[in-house]
Amino acid sequence: MSRIQEAISPEARAAGIRKVVYYQEEVLLENGTEPAIPALRASAAAVIANPWLGTSPDTDLAEAAERIAPHIAHLLTDRLLENLGGIDKVEAFGKAAMVGTGGEIEHAGALIHTPFFGNLVREFLDGSSIICFADERAEAGQSIVVPLWHKEHAATRSHYQTVSARIADAPEPGEIVVIAAASTGPRPHSRIGDRTTDRPVNSTILLGARS
Repeated sequence: MSRIQEAISPEARAAGIRKVVYYQEEVLLENGTEPAIPALRASAAAVIANPWLGTSPDTDLAEAAERIAPHIAHLLTDRLLENLGGIDKVEAFGKAAMVGTGGEIEHAGALIHTPFFGNLVREFLDGSSIICFADERAEAGQSIVVPLWHKEHAATRSHYQTVSARIADAPEPGEIVVIAAASTGPRPHSRIGDRTTDRPVNSTILLGARS
């Protein structure tokens, strides 16, 4: 049985997953020229029923997050790996969540900002960096821009990029959309240096250079 088949388990279905949406793009030309390193950028999203809908702001979110988030992390990273060519191909990653208008922004955060999602996405994609993120309240069909950076070297500026994700019928007011995103390479024609090799820059230095 494949990991994807394992991920779509009774437990995952019990987590309230309504649908999974996968999106992928490949830039063939940038400024009329083929990128030196062609890269695929993709997002995998799960639409789930909000397990905290109708609860009060002091409700403990931990139990449901621990129960649900690992299944989503497993499912979404499987989709990414299956379509991007495997773990060795993935160079950058990111995550996001959108909560429907019936929920709290904290409900979105509870499913992506805990070890039960973030640590597992990092492990399954073989990364070590902190995962950059976006979260917000949204209506069905609203898009979200998911930031990505290098999965091992967060200071590698060439891999700072984004993927836009949108699902036409989600999130409904009582739903949450959870997203994992990845890229197989840098931005097209990346050439703005690297944070680890930048010369020192601050306002005092810049003022001195102009005097």
